Amino acid sequence: MRKAFILVMISLVVFASCDKQPQKTVLQGLAQGSYYAITYYDEQNRNFQREIDSIFHAVDMSVNLWVDSSIISKVNRNEDVTLDSIFIGNFNIAQKAAVLSDGYFDPTISPIVAAWGFSYKSGDSITPQLIDSLKPLVDYRKVRIENGKVIKEIPDITLDFNAIAQGYTSDLIARFLESRGIKNYLVDTGGEIMAKGEKANGQPWIVGIEKPAENMDSERIVQTCIALRDKGLVTSGSSRKYVERDGKRYSHCIDPKIGYPVEHQVLSVTVMAENSVWADALASIGMVMGMEKSLQLFQSMENVEAYYIFVNEQGELETFATEGFESLIIKN
Repeated sequence: MRKAFILVMISLVVFASCDKQPQKTVLQGLAQGSYYAITYYDEQNRNFQREIDSIFHAVDMSVNLWVDSSIISKVNRNEDVTLDSIFIGNFNIAQKAAVLSDGYFDPTISPIVAAWGFSYKSGDSITPQLIDSLKPLVDYRKVRIENGKVIKEIPDITLDFNAIAQGYTSDLIARFLESRGIKNYLVDTGGEIMAKGEKANGQPWIVGIEKPAENMDSERIVQTCIALRDKGLVTSGSSRKYVERDGKRYSHCIDPKIGYPVEHQVLSVTVMAENSVWADALASIGMVMGMEKSLQLFQSMENVEAYYIFVNEQGELETFATEGFESLIIKN
């Protein structure tokens, strides 16, 4: 599932090369337009590849905009369709994020995302008139679920859960593993991470945060590493997902309030929260809001920590971490 307007940096998970215990299982592959890497420890040495493939398929058939027969595609075409728990879960989380952020996160941003070219549709020629014509379709307050159906005040409103769907998938996989008695695991679906417990040697999971790149094809370099236990972790950034128009680079992070990509100095925001989908939503909010506003929001919340990479007034790369996040950084 490709991200429509949020790019989450690919995390680098460091595993001990000498760990050859039979109960360790690593499942890797491609899904949702990205990679996945799932590691867990199981006394019964079970392989859950088939079940995890089924989870990816279920998410695709529910909220993947690139699947023409998915529930969200049918909802966007105003077809009669029965909503499932995955769609409803994504909808409720997206609405909660929209209310929390006062509309800086908005699941109805789909037409503007598509116009800029960050979607399953090709982009349009952007003009102020085009953006003004689309802005009335972007308002999370004009859509709701009632009696198992999506109710739109304006029929042309469309939904887009790509900012949270991979985080939601990580949490679904995590819940599945826990239902099978797995207590120590690391789930990474395209950079949306959910970690539980620890590695076999008693050490926490080590996760790398990528340094912002010069362009989408640049080599991936780790900016910093943190020790992660029992938390979700997601990075949203703008250095690899962008479009170029008339010689200018535009970020995929679009402000729903104005319909244009953000132009502040924040290059990436990493958020740690109780689960992956909430970290996913908050990282997206951080990139759109900018550092000052989002940091104020995050510091008002419980169990939320953040790490920013930004360009300072001298044009130099700089970082800022909240106190709780700073305590998890592995010092060299």
